[in-house]
Parts: sequence; structure tokens; C-alpha cells
Amino acid sequence: MSIAENLSIVRAQIGKACANVNRDPGSVTLIAVSKTHTPSSVLEAASLGMQHFGENRVEEAQRKITAVKAQSPSPLIWHMIGHIQSRKVRDIAPLFDVVQSVDSVRLAGKLATSVPALRKLKILIEVNVSGEESKQGFSCVRWQEDKATFDIFAQSVHEVASFESLQLAGLMTMAPIVEDIEQTRPVFARLRLLRDALQQRLGLPLPELSMGMTDDYPVAIEEGATIVRIGRAIFGERQIIQTNDPNL
Repeated sequence: MSIAENLSIVRAQIGKACANVNRDPGSVTLIAVSKTHTPSSVLEAASLGMQHFGENRVEEAQRKITAVKAQSPSPLIWHMIGHIQSRKVRDIAPLFDVVQSVDSVRLAGKLATSVPALRKLKILIEVNVSGEESKQGFSCVRWQEDKATFDIFAQSVHEVASFESLQLAGLMTMAPIVEDIEQTRPVFARLRLLRDALQQRLGLPLPELSMGMTDDYPVAIEEGATIVRIGRAIFGERQIIQTNDPNL
């Protein structure tokens, strides 16, 4: 199917999920995850009204964002959604408008020092609420049962929020891959409740909840997601990157 057809289906599914819980579809930001896909695919999606795009590798993003900016008639909003290596931190702020994968106070501090003067970098804190060892983020699996876990995390969030060059907007998580998407519902609900508890404890506005991908985004929306990260359902299966391709 074409990108246009895929986007039509995804947008319809977002609308249906919002209707199920009496939400405005406009309250959900759709991010087209363009990792491994070409600048021409990004430009096609942009021509269909997409404004937000997600990448997870700095090297790929540098080439792609440069190519897209040279051809796009309007500016796009780029989200870093992948794990950030320490040696790549200095490259993040010039490339991305939003960083969703802040997984430590140390990383937040490094990002803060790399942001150009008179600018703020919007960030989300990545949280592991599923308990999967393969997942990145602050470990908050048993935050409801273990007060110490919540207290430590709340202190970390407070420290991250104190960096003047960063704009902390909310939390992000990834659910486990499961056969029945209903099994992801407790994970998404846990993140929403954690966000609510943090807002009450710290008095910080944390409006964004980035959760839900191709296989589970309808459930994530029903549980309060304000951002969903969709790749395969928009662009199709991942492509093989040709690193010698000047258009990447």
C-alpha cells in the first residue's frame, strides 16, 4: 500500500481510539518514524500533512535531515527517539527539536550544555515501566508498591527539570511485544499514573505521554497517550540503509 493509503488508515485508527474514550483526535500527535527510510519517503509523508518525524540513529539522521531540509517547502519537527551514546550528545541539539529518550540525569546535563544560547531543547524522560531488561530508561517497574523507587525517580525528574536550557514536557515508554495488544494496557496505564503522581509531587506540568507504536498505539491512546510513534504502519517494512547513498 502507498504512504497515502497507510496514513489514511492510521489516522482513522487514531480517530476511532479517541472516540472510544471521548478524546479529541487533535490531542494526539502522530510521529512518523522514518528510520531506515529515504528522504523521498519523508517528503512524500510531509506532502500529505505530516509534520513530526522520528529518528533513532544520529548518523542516519544527520544525512537525512540535511537532505530533507534542502527540499522541504516548510520546516518539519524532528524527534530523537533512540538511545543516545555519550559521544553523540553534542550532535543532538543542532539536529533535533525534541529528544524523547533522556534516560539519566547525566545525559540531561550533557544535553543542557550542548544547547545553543537563547534556545530551549524540548525533552521527554524515558521510563521503563514494563520491567524488560532490553528496554532503556529509568527503572520504575514497581513504583506504586515501592515508595523509595518513586522518591528516587521524582528527585531525578526534579534535577532534570532544573536545567534552564531544557524544557521537560513529559514521559516516554515502550511496551513489550505481545501477542494480544490488550496485554500492553497495564504498561501504558502505569506510565500515565506515574506522570500524574509526579505532577502532584513536584508541581510540574508534564503534559506529554509518548507511548504506543505500530502494534499497540490504539490501546496507548485509550490509556492517555498524547504522542504515538508509528513507523511500519506508515512507511512499510524497514529498508536496508545504503551508507554510500548521497540522499541518505
